[in-house]
Amino acid sequence: MIYDVHIFVCTNQRTGTEKLSCGETHGLELTSEFKKQLKDLNVNLKVRANKSGCLGICDLGPTVAIYPEGAFYVGVKKEDVSEIVQSHIVNKMPVERLLLKAWKK
Repeated sequence: MIYDVHIFVCTNQRTGTEKLSCGETHGLELTSEFKKQLKDLNVNLKVRANKSGCLGICDLGPTVAIYPEGAFYVGVKKEDVSEIVQSHIVNKMPVERLLLKAWKK
């Protein structure tokens, strides 16, 4: 199936290092919340949310990437999921306060 929107939530967990990783700070919880909210969403879009491996910016995590735009959200909390879904997915307006600064246009 081809999706209109594909959401990747980093769930990477490092072991044996002091370096942070997204999975340690709610990666699986974020994935579940996106899936729950997308299931309840009544829009004419094919949207999928799934876990991913490391997205390469662990120090800024938890990290969420949304395609096809290639938008990266950092420091995402469970409370942010509904705002991302409503603003970015439904209304096509990125949530500026959570965007990775390098991505902002």
